[in-house]
Amino acid sequence: MSLDDAKPLVAVIATGGTIASQRGASGASAPTLTGESLLALVPHDGCRLRTLDLMAKDSASLTLDDLQRISDAVQAQLHDSDVAGVVVLHGTDAMEETALLVHVQRQLTKPVIFTGAQFTSDHAKPDGPANLAGAIAAALRPAHAAQGILLYFDEKLLPVWGVYKYSTEMADAFRQARPMASPESLALDGDVGTVRVDIVAVYPGCDQTHLQASLAAGADGIVLAALGSGNANPQLVEAVRQCTARAVPVVVSSRVPNGLLTSSYGGGGGGHDLAAAGAIQASILRPGQARILLAALIAAGRDKQQMHATFGQDMSIIPV
Repeated sequence: MSLDDAKPLVAVIATGGTIASQRGASGASAPTLTGESLLALVPHDGCRLRTLDLMAKDSASLTLDDLQRISDAVQAQLHDSDVAGVVVLHGTDAMEETALLVHVQRQLTKPVIFTGAQFTSDHAKPDGPANLAGAIAAALRPAHAAQGILLYFDEKLLPVWGVYKYSTEMADAFRQARPMASPESLALDGDVGTVRVDIVAVYPGCDQTHLQASLAAGADGIVLAALGSGNANPQLVEAVRQCTARAVPVVVSSRVPNGLLTSSYGGGGGGHDLAAAGAIQASILRPGQARILLAALIAAGRDKQQMHATFGQDMSIIPV
């Protein structure tokens, strides 16, 4: 065995995103750099690196099937006895969704770190190389596996549960809805690729139109991006009753980025009334992540009671 062979191996899964993007002749930026090209920009004397170019997409264009492919690729690397840790390079627009799917599906035995960039590789001050170097270093620390999926950005590591993209222009791109550690994996290993879960926006004066359109389109589940701590109006409460009658689960989240959600308001359309109509209250997860968790629960065949328990309990102590 050579000295290099004795060094720990980090698997780097490239999926595209800003970190791999450059400006083309049209003036538009697109992910064109391979994982190998990106690794050439960072020092890695203390380990070996292996790249997997899984896809080259802006994360805004990812489908649930794409997210499932990424989760499956992470699982394959976790099963490789030669791999000490995994880094996933991903666009920031949907990183919180993909990272959460991997978290709820996979039992981590090794660190898995998601990272990317806010600025393209040809930007005057690209942040991708530093994020990649930091993510690789984090993936080499075995203790990080116990924290679940982590995001590395701008010298910070964040647990994935409740994470959301905070800024479109700052290198420090992510925040948590409420400071907390991620719960353990839920082992929701069903394939989400064919599941349809829609997000319906709630706003003053809205009616049932968009929710009914989701039902008509065959949605398997619906997430309400509600107001405040999870409030809507009487029309949407009635629509939730219809969903409940048709066994289509509805999860109530909020457009407010921070804080714990509570179903305490009445008045005909508040969170208390939505819950009485059969809606499931998300405690922490904002709409994007709530959609992923609901899709994973549906794909895994969990019933309504189990969905309520998963979304509603203290998310820091969810059992496997």
